[in-house]
Amino acid sequence: MIVVVPVDPPREGLVLSSLADRTVLTEAEVRELYEASVVDVVRAVAASGGDLLVNYRDEDTLPDSIAADPEAEARELATAALGDLEDVRFERQVGSTRSARIGNTVTHLLEREEATSVGVLEPTAPLVVRTEIDGAAMSLRRHDVVLGPSSGGRTYFAGFSEPIDFADAHAVPELTTLAERADADGLDVGFAPAVPTIAIESGLCATIAGGRARAVADRSQGATTTAIADDLGLRVGEGGRIERE
Repeated sequence: MIVVVPVDPPREGLVLSSLADRTVLTEAEVRELYEASVVDVVRAVAASGGDLLVNYRDEDTLPDSIAADPEAEARELATAALGDLEDVRFERQVGSTRSARIGNTVTHLLEREEATSVGVLEPTAPLVVRTEIDGAAMSLRRHDVVLGPSSGGRTYFAGFSEPIDFADAHAVPELTTLAERADADGLDVGFAPAVPTIAIESGLCATIAGGRARAVADRSQGATTTAIADDLGLRVGEGGRIERE
């Protein structure tokens, strides 16, 4: 399976901006969390049996206020995760919307490159582990589409052995929309274990709690993201909100 990790330039106002709008976190802090999460996700893919493809934004798809070199910044994050990039593939995203960009990548790999299966793994799911990635690849031998549920009706993983109609395929709730699109095309849908995403506050709470629990058990999932959360003094409050220690 080719595992596509779609990475945005880690710029304030571009990544995880809703967290800064709705929580105690600042734009600079959510950028740090995003960078750490990308590192954790890339490491998990590299440890799996999948082939890692980092899919970076085209400059033309970025807001005019964001001046960035998307490929260079994606390579910098991958280097922080792995050091050696010899086995990492980098490809530019093409499309005016997120659904179009993901759809173009998946369809190209399946139809033009004749890949057996393609999985899109969100860079905001730092607790994902290689066994979940490899398990999803195995499931794609039995199912045409495999979805990994995440926080707030989102998906952290969407795998395909056959393409679907990707037009607005990530409309909320993303999990339901993708399943309905696959079913409409007569495709069989399977599911991977759920993993939280730090893209929303409830998922960030689950990630912080889960990362710290894993640290107690000497497990490395999400270690980079957990360390940043610790440095920022973040904790999960009684009301399920992010608070500062």
